[in-house]
Amino acid sequence: MSNSVKDLIRKRKSVRTFSGESLRPEDRQKLEEFLKTADNPFDIPIEFRVLDAKKYGLSSPVIIGTDEYVAAKVSRIPQFEIAFGYSFEKFCLFAVSLDVGTVMLAATISRSAFEKAMEIKDTEVMPVASPIGYPAEKQSVREKLMRKGIKADERFPFDTLFFEHSFAQCLSPERAGIFQEALEMTRLAPSAGNMQPWRAIVCGDKVHFYEKKAKAMQNNPLGDIQKVDIGIALSHFDLTLREEGITGRFAVEDPGMETDGQTEYIVTYEVNR
Repeated sequence: MSNSVKDLIRKRKSVRTFSGESLRPEDRQKLEEFLKTADNPFDIPIEFRVLDAKKYGLSSPVIIGTDEYVAAKVSRIPQFEIAFGYSFEKFCLFAVSLDVGTVMLAATISRSAFEKAMEIKDTEVMPVASPIGYPAEKQSVREKLMRKGIKADERFPFDTLFFEHSFAQCLSPERAGIFQEALEMTRLAPSAGNMQPWRAIVCGDKVHFYEKKAKAMQNNPLGDIQKVDIGIALSHFDLTLREEGITGRFAVEDPGMETDGQTEYIVTYEVNR
């Protein structure tokens, strides 16, 4: 990516109002090439496709000014949601580097048409799709109202999301050590309804990630959409560390921390030494 990861994360905004201009051939080619390489640390394959809305009869009531979408599908296997979110956000950040707008849509798309276009099998799922195009100079009234309704530009404070050694001790940025910038980029991640379900406990060289479950988001046939959100946040975390020259691995190693019953352990990151 030509810009720094942190610059792209800060620049990234969900776009629902597009200019109507078709993607330039060079930008389309770069996007299509990138989609072939949008991997994740969980080694779960994600299949992306660029779709023409007119060809496949695709639509979304919240999108104006583009007929092109990127959709992706994944097999329903353990950790598929976080792998999907990680890979899809990696694509969205690359799109920002080309000044191409995106927004992850789950509920507000013609789902049956998208799933037919993606040739979804019984063992697969398509959690989200995104329009692609150049952002319009002005947002539509509907988009402005949607963003205002979910307070899209606001995020929880650092010490509300991140903890030290246990959930009993809040973590300040100053005490986050090598993880400070990566956790700040995690904090800025987008999420469904802007619910920001990620929580993390820093223990030395390890960071344990959790999901703060919202009742309204449960029992979704597409899987746990909040785990997709956590995958998005994990991509911000991991890509920022990599850019800083820090590498590590993700593994399921539940440390058995006491939680409030609504918070579920997801995965642990450990720095390579």
